[in-house]
Amino acid sequence: MEIIPAIDLLGGRCVRLRQGDYDRVTAFSDDPVSQALSWQRQGAGRLHLVDLDAARDGSGGNDDAIAAVVRAIGIPVQVGGGVRSEARARELLDQGVDRVILGTAALEQPEMVLDLAARLPGRLVVGIDARDGRVATRGWIEDSAVAAEDLATRFEGSAVAAIVSTDIATDGMLQGPNLEALRRMALATTVPVLASGGVSDLTDVLSLLALEPLGVSGVIVGRALYDGRLDLAEALQAAGEGRLQDPLRPSGVQPT
Repeated sequence: MEIIPAIDLLGGRCVRLRQGDYDRVTAFSDDPVSQALSWQRQGAGRLHLVDLDAARDGSGGNDDAIAAVVRAIGIPVQVGGGVRSEARARELLDQGVDRVILGTAALEQPEMVLDLAARLPGRLVVGIDARDGRVATRGWIEDSAVAAEDLATRFEGSAVAAIVSTDIATDGMLQGPNLEALRRMALATTVPVLASGGVSDLTDVLSLLALEPLGVSGVIVGRALYDGRLDLAEALQAAGEGRLQDPLRPSGVQPT
């Protein structure tokens, strides 16, 4: 299972929001490049970057920071936040970004995302952010009536590289991931699922390892790393040491 450190950019700084609330911001660093290099030195194999300004209003105010990070490190970078058109996706890819994440566009323009994924196989990731099981868009400001699992099924059999499944209620709260929601998402699609939201310590990472056989192939971690509650090297070592039983399935019962 991949352990992917996250850097959320707001005004060029590394920050974390609580439950996606722009009024509940904690800043961790004014130097995204230094932070990215730190995660790389600690063993990260991939970096997750989110442009919070672009997610909220479509601006590209963090483009310089994103480009600087991509130039500075030698591991793949995936970028999300405000990627709502083919032109924007290609702009980021041309900067050296490995994969781009489309969230709002996946809900509002699924055919565009499917077509672009077919032409750029393995370079697109679908971001599905859910509040109470329903998809939220535009920086989590707008709620829809679409169930998260229903949106995931739209991309079944496509060339999408992964689905980032974020539970907004747990994001930035350090109270553990929503295992049941992740289990439903993994069972709804054969596209690899990246868990996001709620991880607070190594115990939470181990609980997610139990879902790896169902298709949860990675976890994106932010606040727990910045707060020192989770050691990245320790988490990476644990993630490579086999699988545990699904804690939501009784012993002896296999997934269907």
